[in-house]
Amino acid sequence: MSTLSPGLAADMSDAELAVALADGAGRLLVALRDTGMFAGKALGKAGDAVAHQFLVHALAHLRPEDGVLSEEGAADPKRLSMSRVWIVDPVDGTREYGEARSDWAVHVALSIDGRPAIGAVAQPDLPATYSTSDCALGDCPGELRILVSRTRPPEQAERAAAALGARLVGMGSAGAKTMAVVRGEAQAYVHAGGQYEWDSCAPVAVAAAAGLHVSRLDGSPLIYNRSDPYLPDIVVCRPELRDRLLAALR
Repeated sequence: MSTLSPGLAADMSDAELAVALADGAGRLLVALRDTGMFAGKALGKAGDAVAHQFLVHALAHLRPEDGVLSEEGAADPKRLSMSRVWIVDPVDGTREYGEARSDWAVHVALSIDGRPAIGAVAQPDLPATYSTSDCALGDCPGELRILVSRTRPPEQAERAAAALGARLVGMGSAGAKTMAVVRGEAQAYVHAGGQYEWDSCAPVAVAAAAGLHVSRLDGSPLIYNRSDPYLPDIVVCRPELRDRLLAALR
């Protein structure tokens, strides 16, 4: 890509840039899918590549002094000495995107000193984009629902659901699940057994801004821009459920 997309500018605030990048990548992904040139795994692979190139190119031009960590790029060790690092997932839920489902997302986050300070999560098929500067916690259903991976629900969540009388609901992307909790479609999202920083940084930033509790399964904070980006577990829940859920997950 030789030029930046219209609407992107260096004088944007970090929050504005996060939203513009997530929206822009989402539009590219929808356009790519709509060509009909790819399907299934081939579509997922092509989408990852296209969205990654868009995001890292834009950040290199608009925030050249910041670090970048992308799921689809080689990790640059220089980022570890930087205070500001953009952590992006070009397609969160590549499988769902390839299957033409709606539960996939684009994640763009800015970590400052290891904290998920700014984030945007685009869900182009809703369509909606949620950000740390524009999010509100929705009303919640009466039934207690815990969102989990649709392909590998964790044993810890099953145990917690039994203890709390909750129903487990499977869904794709981590961003899609977290935003469903923000919207009030469920009270919690629980994951264990394998994720990386790019899977959770933007959703966690938005969820925290909306007033939700976010942590590791043991209640410890989620820390970003580490030498090993593996961050395998996460809890996102409404604050009134936090103590009971964390106790049930132990």
